[in-house]
Amino acid sequence: MAEKEGKPRQKRQFVRFGAYRVDPAWRRLPQEERDASRKEFLAALEESRASLMIRTYSCLGTRGDCDFLLWMISDRLEAFQELQASLLKSSLGKYLALPHSYLAMTRRSVYVDKHVHEGQEGVRLAVKPGEAKYLFVYPFVKTRDWYRLTRSARQGMMDEHITVGHRYPTVKLNTSYSFGLDDQEFVVAFESDVPADFLDLVMELRETEASRYTARDTPILTGVAVPAAEMLELLG
Repeated sequence: MAEKEGKPRQKRQFVRFGAYRVDPAWRRLPQEERDASRKEFLAALEESRASLMIRTYSCLGTRGDCDFLLWMISDRLEAFQELQASLLKSSLGKYLALPHSYLAMTRRSVYVDKHVHEGQEGVRLAVKPGEAKYLFVYPFVKTRDWYRLTRSARQGMMDEHITVGHRYPTVKLNTSYSFGLDDQEFVVAFESDVPADFLDLVMELRETEASRYTARDTPILTGVAVPAAEMLELLG
């Protein structure tokens, strides 16, 4: 679809979350083979940092269907394909499955114009991950009835939603958009050092009017931020 006449093109980013699972057979390999495969995998990750930003998280103990999570951000969609191909060609890649993968892009939110303040989520076209210890990611789909509401009705409900979010300053929200790119409509990623605050935030958001129009917001991925080398060492 062409840009509207006279409207400058906004530079956006592509965002991808990939949750990987390691075949248990890899853990039964001799130690030297596992060490070598970890080094090869780590080298592939480091080489890809020239074209994309990568944040690494361990999901051991938080999910039963994946072992680690990669948060990837790039100006080029092809960068994700290049990284994935490189990882799969590695020795460790032969033992990997990808239970969850979310693809999205950044854009300005249509609901935050009245709430702009420094650093506010929704007014940025670039994702800037923080240094929080924990990451909570899930796909998000609204019901079709949501889009049949008037703009003012939706804005009123989102004002309530935003007000609740401001009561939890320890939780940073990163929203990206998947319309036409992936199965979900949004991918939401929350960063926090205080999991209890995130839990309380989600509970309170369930009581808002906008929650009535949520069609799906699972599966939820909980990751613990670790350096890439430590993430691979934790695998076994």
